[in-house]
Amino acid sequence: MSDQRAVEALIHSLGAELAPVRRLAPPWRRTLGWLLAVAVIAGVLLMHYGATHMLQRWAGAPDLGWAGLGALLTAVSAAWAAFSLGVPGRRAAWAWLPVPPALLWISASGAGCLRGWLAPDTHIATLSEAPDCLSFIVGFSVPLSALLILLLRRAFPLRPVLAAVMVGLASAAASASLLEICHAFDAALTDLLTHALAVLLVVAVNAAMGGRLLTRR
Repeated sequence: MSDQRAVEALIHSLGAELAPVRRLAPPWRRTLGWLLAVAVIAGVLLMHYGATHMLQRWAGAPDLGWAGLGALLTAVSAAWAAFSLGVPGRRAAWAWLPVPPALLWISASGAGCLRGWLAPDTHIATLSEAPDCLSFIVGFSVPLSALLILLLRRAFPLRPVLAAVMVGLASAAASASLLEICHAFDAALTDLLTHALAVLLVVAVNAAMGGRLLTRR
């Protein structure tokens, strides 16, 4: 009888020390929270550069507008996939969610290289100018990736590296869509390769570092 009382007392003491855990918001709501930060950055850029130049480029070369839309949708779907992968029981198939908008982004960007005319008020980026796009995408991807990883660490991703890849893709795509506001170059091979390099670099760094940060030990 004394052993039973001791066990009951132990259970009671352990239960008394438990703290309630606040339930995580659904992935779509956390995605909106992250997109709010992207929207704030976009608002600041629009206040500085305005929207006239961007709209003129899109009117003169619609493929640039489709590429920007594809980048934005890729950012939204990749962030949603990252948050979904942080929910136990969710399938790894969520990683396929950003593939369709990414194909739109890539195909529209590639189509711009086939045009025979330049978008209004733009020129072809030279090898010395192309690194500016690289710096922009990588530079804005750093805080956006850090915010996503911070939000994801409250969950428990069972596939931390895959979730980190989605974080990198979302951040790079969001940064590429923000670049549309102040982009002075038309679609060309140098510009396309620079964007691809920036995206691959951000995804690779997130997969290496983000995977470790999202792994619980």
